[in-house]
Amino acid sequence: MRVALCQITVGDDPKENLRTALDAIAEASATPGGVDLAVFPEATVVRFGNDLTAAAEPLDGPFVTALCEAAREHGTAIIAGVFEPAPEGRVYNTVVGIDSTGTLAGSYRKIHLFDAFGDRESDDVAPGDKPVVLDLAGTRIGLITCYDVRFPELARALVDQGAEMLVVPAAWAQGVFKEEHWTTLIRARAIENTTWVVAVDKAPDRTRPPRGAPGGVGRSQLIDPMGTVVADLGPFSAVRVADMDPAVTSQVRKFLPALAHRRPDLF
Repeated sequence: MRVALCQITVGDDPKENLRTALDAIAEASATPGGVDLAVFPEATVVRFGNDLTAAAEPLDGPFVTALCEAAREHGTAIIAGVFEPAPEGRVYNTVVGIDSTGTLAGSYRKIHLFDAFGDRESDDVAPGDKPVVLDLAGTRIGLITCYDVRFPELARALVDQGAEMLVVPAAWAQGVFKEEHWTTLIRARAIENTTWVVAVDKAPDRTRPPRGAPGGVGRSQLIDPMGTVVADLGPFSAVRVADMDPAVTSQVRKFLPALAHRRPDLF
């Protein structure tokens, strides 16, 4: 599988953010041989610190519809973060999966909300209530959104549901030791589950949003089931195409059968 890690800049204008995403899809698809899957950050539609309710759309709204059209045009599956309207004036922090025909394959609403390091995501965002594994790009993909990656039980539940790779869109908050946490946690999820991880953060903000602090640390990574970092995009906007060999998973699990050695009868 060929995966495009689309570490784009996300700003305050949803229309400009959509143009940036569409340009990234076109750039990735222009790679010789094309790509099977393009992965974007959490909150691709608009960065945190804006009026999320104003930016929220149903999944058949203009933003997701434009991504579906791009998927069909370029023949690539897409995973990206958006906002959906939710009850009581809040939104859902949603990741959509779109197949290469332009059909919405499914969506995941972020379960764990970032009420930490002085932030209060739950003031604006309602939590989801269900782990999601999608059949997309010829494989089964478990979805994890940003702060979710701090909860290893979610990743394990997705693997138990048949996920063959984990995809982690993020808009990781900046701060002391935060980049270190990001790179450590995404590798840990790969190692402990002996599975591929595609983790895509947005490029770091260089300006402050209307409210709150800048976000994004970059460092989007493709990590193999042994924890080897196959690609690391560093701190700047970038689109990187990398090959992911699903056969590596079975090879690793033959000599590192940690999943088979679990003792669920004791826990």
